[in-house]
Amino acid sequence: MDIAPPFATADPVGEALHVLRMSGTFYGRSELSAPWGMSLPPTPGCLWFHVVTSGSCLLDVDVDGGARVDMRPGELVLVPRGEGHRLRSAEGAAVPDIRSIPHPMIDDRYALLRHGGGGDMTRMVCGAVRFEHPAAQSLVDVLPGIIRVEPTALSGRLEDTLRLLAAEVEDLRPGGEAVITRLADVLVIQAIRTWLAHDPAARTGWLGALADDRIGAVLARVHREPERDWTVGTLAAAASMSRSAFAARFTELVGEPAMSYVTRWRMHSAVDQLSTGNVTVSELAGRMGYRSEAAFSRAFSRVVGESPGAVRRRGDRLVSASLINSLYA
Repeated sequence: MDIAPPFATADPVGEALHVLRMSGTFYGRSELSAPWGMSLPPTPGCLWFHVVTSGSCLLDVDVDGGARVDMRPGELVLVPRGEGHRLRSAEGAAVPDIRSIPHPMIDDRYALLRHGGGGDMTRMVCGAVRFEHPAAQSLVDVLPGIIRVEPTALSGRLEDTLRLLAAEVEDLRPGGEAVITRLADVLVIQAIRTWLAHDPAARTGWLGALADDRIGAVLARVHREPERDWTVGTLAAAASMSRSAFAARFTELVGEPAMSYVTRWRMHSAVDQLSTGNVTVSELAGRMGYRSEAAFSRAFSRVVGESPGAVRRRGDRLVSASLINSLYA
């Protein structure tokens, strides 16, 4: 009889987001008086979030033929794939490119935006984050083009975070920028968790697999220990399942066979380590559990599409913040 795996992590989704290393690229506190508007160009590789702490606005996102959200206080919207979008006080308000609107930088990642015609006030916190791990595409692929978390769907923790964020925005005290950036990071993770809990579509694919008691725990183990000599047998044993039952359930939930996933995750981890330039290909081959550099290089090239040496020489990160940097230079 199957039993729950003994190492099951309490929060495999949170652990996976931690492994993918979410990094705040830009945060902004906005004080906007009607009429006002702004347009943000597409920024592939970055997840945008917008929170209205007081007032209201319209948000239009270039996804699925166009999506509009009438945002109210306490409402949070994520634009996970960085599609172009526009914010405005009301229908008909002009939406100039944000790059043309003055926005003093308080530090290298935090801006203060005061903009508009002097009417009714809306206060917001907006930002862009990216996931530095090359495997982040696994997350982005399963997120919808827009995630809306309405106040009625808020969990207690998410509601508390939004309340703290609103307080910091309304009364910015010394060190408030640092508090807001950290709260914003927490907010994004909590928003994804809330979406997982409320949207049936979230229970499929990679994120759905992470939420599964058995497969999620195995995925967490692979993420922590990609270099381990995993086999279908050892993975099945870790899940306290038979080989056949495990293999079938893993493929059903994740969308690919277990060993294919293990190899792909190993190679993403290898890309991440090679990008630093602090490890040789030979050293990394041994670290990833390969007995020869040649075998590792073949597997790497098959998954990544180029040789490990080429990635190491380029020092490349698969997710770039160059577009964000150009917005707020």
